[in-house]
Amino acid sequence: MAATVTGSSLAIIDATAVNIALPAIQQGFDADITALQWVVESYALFLGTLILLGGVLGDHLGRKRLFAIGVIIFAAASAWCGLAADIPQLIIARAVQGVGAALVVPGSLALLSAHFPEAQRGRAIGQWASFTTLAIALGPVLGGVLVDVASWRWVFFINLPLSVFLLAVLYAGVPESRDESGARKLDILGAVLITLGLGGVVFGLLESSRLGFAETVVWAPLVVGFILTGLFLVRQKMAASPMMPLSLFRSRAFSGANIMTFFLYGAMSGSLFFLPFNLMQVQGWSATLAGAAVLPFILGIAIFSLFAGFVVARFGQRTPLVVGGGIAAIGFALLAIPGTDSSYWAGFLPGLAVMGLGIGIAVAPLTIVVMAAVPPNRAGLASGVNNSASRVAMLMAVAVFGMVMFEVYSAQFEAALQSVPLDPESRELIGARMVDLAGMQIPTTLDQHSTGLVRTAINESFVDGFRVVVLIAAGITLLGALAAALTIPPRAAMK
Repeated sequence: MAATVTGSSLAIIDATAVNIALPAIQQGFDADITALQWVVESYALFLGTLILLGGVLGDHLGRKRLFAIGVIIFAAASAWCGLAADIPQLIIARAVQGVGAALVVPGSLALLSAHFPEAQRGRAIGQWASFTTLAIALGPVLGGVLVDVASWRWVFFINLPLSVFLLAVLYAGVPESRDESGARKLDILGAVLITLGLGGVVFGLLESSRLGFAETVVWAPLVVGFILTGLFLVRQKMAASPMMPLSLFRSRAFSGANIMTFFLYGAMSGSLFFLPFNLMQVQGWSATLAGAAVLPFILGIAIFSLFAGFVVARFGQRTPLVVGGGIAAIGFALLAIPGTDSSYWAGFLPGLAVMGLGIGIAVAPLTIVVMAAVPPNRAGLASGVNNSASRVAMLMAVAVFGMVMFEVYSAQFEAALQSVPLDPESRELIGARMVDLAGMQIPTTLDQHSTGLVRTAINESFVDGFRVVVLIAAGITLLGALAAALTIPPRAAMK
């Protein structure tokens, strides 16, 4: 339990602490929002696309062995991130981090499932989910403190002592396990197709914010990406040893749980990417306060995940997923209420707390449904598919929500700027930095009155975009709950 919790925390902490560090990274490297999206997306791309391969490798080459290799790669890449001299180097280091995490994440749940008997597995997964969340609850707060007191670089350096502890625990008390039913060939072609396919789609979506869809450098990667992703699905249907056997999705419960995972994690990742920018650049909070602000959300997930096994035993598989998804959607919608000068208690706390309640009710039962829908010898593969669904959701959500945010922000900002008295040179300079969103540096040549008007326009335009993003998140969360209601049996035994 200690090994699997720490391993999961290593990978997930990057989705909490790193997000808090993004405004500081933007300032330190004078980066635009597209570059910051790539800091998140390069990690998510390799994690999301290679996690399936990592699960299969663990099943057949040894889950403990691959887990340890992943931790070592992740730790080395974390050190590289902390030492990065510029934004391109940070993006590349984050990609290597994603490769390491792709070996760690599926191994975590697979080790848990392999060493707990079926009668105890539901409770063990619930405890794993709760302890993992409690372990990363310090992530945003610690990340904020490190940014304020030291540097954003320490957000990455903190992974090093955790990795040392994890390797010590792993080799001290975790036995090796693998799928003894027979080794399968690795689907290297499938891994290449899905990595290039999703990479092309994400590249096109991110660059569209700067260049527009008419540019060849935008639409060509999109088209190629969709074609390669389609070829990946064809490959999975025809290959003798597919990376992601489509036969798994014959189980309605497995399919429904992964659909809900995709929508729920997409909503969460896409909206939480922009939350720190709202809190720090619009509301004016410190990184420490911004990190502490999400604690009710995280603790809500942790507390309610503790009771996952009991909830599923008492109410079945479907009810907590549908109810939890509905409550989470309300939480996302509540985040659309705060304006440019809102207090935490009346503005942001209600939405974050309700989100934590809803996701906490749903997330551990989701995992239980996925792992119960496949035989134990395919635990690594099932974990890889489910984790891949969540990571690909994060990958796509940050890109798509970023495109939506930029479109709404730019339209509102350009309209507001019409009423501000600016000389042509200043207007052109501000327009060129629009891609920085709320982190835009206003030209120092402007007088105090004009500076105030431009800052107000920036803040209000960002909040308008944020509202659209969280309302979309609420909508797709409801779609996920609907998918669970239609596909997952209330109490019937799963495969």
